[in-house]
Amino acid sequence: MLLSMSGIRTTTLKNGLRIVTDSVESMYSAALGIWTGVGTRHEDPAENGVAHMVEHMLFKGTEKRGPLQIAEEIEAVGGSMNAYTSREITSYHVHLLKDDINLGTEVLCDMYLNATLPQHEIEREREVILQEIGMSNDTPDDLVFDHYFETAYPGQSMGAPILGREANVENMTHAMLAGHINKFYTPARTVLSAAGAIDHDEFVDSVAALMNTLPQDNLSAPVPASYKGGEIRTERALEQAHVILGFQGLDRFDPDYYTVQALSTILGGGMSSRLFHEIREKRGLVYSIFSFHAGHQDDGLFGVYAGTGPDKLTEIMPVICDELLKSGDDVREEELARAKAQLKASALMGRESMMTRADQHAKHMLYRDKVFNLEDQIARIDAVDLAGIARVSKRVFSSEPTLAALGPVKSLEPFDTIKNRMGQARA
Repeated sequence: MLLSMSGIRTTTLKNGLRIVTDSVESMYSAALGIWTGVGTRHEDPAENGVAHMVEHMLFKGTEKRGPLQIAEEIEAVGGSMNAYTSREITSYHVHLLKDDINLGTEVLCDMYLNATLPQHEIEREREVILQEIGMSNDTPDDLVFDHYFETAYPGQSMGAPILGREANVENMTHAMLAGHINKFYTPARTVLSAAGAIDHDEFVDSVAALMNTLPQDNLSAPVPASYKGGEIRTERALEQAHVILGFQGLDRFDPDYYTVQALSTILGGGMSSRLFHEIREKRGLVYSIFSFHAGHQDDGLFGVYAGTGPDKLTEIMPVICDELLKSGDDVREEELARAKAQLKASALMGRESMMTRADQHAKHMLYRDKVFNLEDQIARIDAVDLAGIARVSKRVFSSEPTLAALGPVKSLEPFDTIKNRMGQARA
């Protein structure tokens, strides 16, 4: 498979700021943004939620623009803008027509460098985020994932909720927000990435003229993640029980990273997956079931989520465990081929989105100090074999389990029973 990556160029400015562009001549628009290597896991526990609140506050005005003007300038030319905070990254990005790239670049850089963090906007956004937390608490299939991370990484920033804890948000101060920006919004942690109808040299010149006042770098590393496992059960009067059974996964640099992605696809990556077919289609025990793998810089999490009625809980866990244990020795070649085809199709289809391209390149620059290489990804997927699946299955499912259950979960079997059943993977 010949995959052209010829439109990708990179430049590192004198201050250490990295710029990457992926030029696609057939596009009328470009996606571009600023990605920073900081997220929830970099927070002091007493300031959990500060990365997410800073993300909100950068839209609340600069010395040059008020909040409404920031939005109006982008939307007046038909563009859109957004942002996200994750456990390891914060991103601010726009998507607009090629004639408006300079405008988008200038607005983003102004937000990034010159946010004024006015106190009245802090108070207003504090209430908005508290409502966002309330909405998450009212969404059990989201909330159970927060419980899962907190249980896998107890007492650690890696496991803390991205939105922050209510008490922390209520006590967030201007000094905390400004301190976070000054510490982490620095050149070596920052990548500007663009994909689509973009001219690399023009983009570099524009960024270099705008981003020359970033503070000095303080490249303190986050506390290493330390997976523990355990259980949390939260009884709540709901129609459905929400359950995640998880294990320690692989970090994104692990040689078996794409093997564990293939294993997750085989087990719960679609309607043809083992878990979906066995538990939903054959037995009718769930409406929703899937597996996932989240790889981070120094650790990972593998999990299976299921949403089911309380009367089905006693049946579901033994079947899940059985399917996980069987994956170590009875995966068929045709299953692996199907999983690899799904992973490759997802990678190739993702290239059709300019925002996905910009995001991929930025993350690879932050994680690996090089651009995303599609040919390398496809080759690594192609290299996955049945021996690797067996090896990774043993490796993952022999780790200490993590169980998070939310809803009417009284009938869910004891954690020790689940541990003992999965103990067969250690034998």
